Amino acid sequence: RVKARADGEHGVDLSLDENHAAGNAPRGEMPRVVPLASSAPGVRLWWTELHATPSHLRYCESVLSDGERARAARYGLELLRDRYVIGRASLRRVLGRTLGVPPADVPIIRGERGRPRLGGETRLDFNISHTGDVAIVGTSNNARVGVDIERVDRRIDVACIARKFLTENERASIAPLDPDNGRRTGLKLCTCTDAMSQQTRNSLSAPFACLDDDLIGGTKPHDRTYTY
Repeated sequence: RVKARADGEHGVDLSLDENHAAGNAPRGEMPRVVPLASSAPGVRLWWTELHATPSHLRYCESVLSDGERARAARYGLELLRDRYVIGRASLRRVLGRTLGVPPADVPIIRGERGRPRLGGETRLDFNISHTGDVAIVGTSNNARVGVDIERVDRRIDVACIARKFLTENERASIAPLDPDNGRRTGLKLCTCTDAMSQQTRNSLSAPFACLDDDLIGGTKPHDRTYTY
């Protein structure tokens, strides 16, 4: 017999069936979520991979809300559906641990402009970003948090991206770089910009021309974002 814990893992007082009924699961069925170094006071970050065994996937589906399962069912590709399910379950695991409730009981609701947020009386804010088969989750107890993640080997049209999303200062910082370094730096700048736009609730309607980030001079923090 095992004891149910609020973070969704086994303890020592309940049977396996009782744990599943309570929304808990063995470690082997939980999404793998790895803590990362904090980028600022009050901010916590986690990394998770969006692939799973069939038993992992079944558990992930079991902790989602009806609305989340309905959204997952609308994905045309099974790969994208599974990534969404695993990512959402991983997010629920992180938030459940922080709030002290089982993952299935985390009250995620649709917020302003569709940005997910927590229902009830809590100041905890969160944000999630994914690319390919990995995702990053950020939480903050005292401020709105924004995160973004991108593959460092992604091929982009630097000139086009720079015109649309980078400031004059940012464009000047990548102009003297060789093509590969220019692509990498442009990608990092866009990742930072997107994280800031998520933090300010604006998403793609954010005033990108005003979101200046100096990666070279180091005058603004950018370690809220990760590339790999």
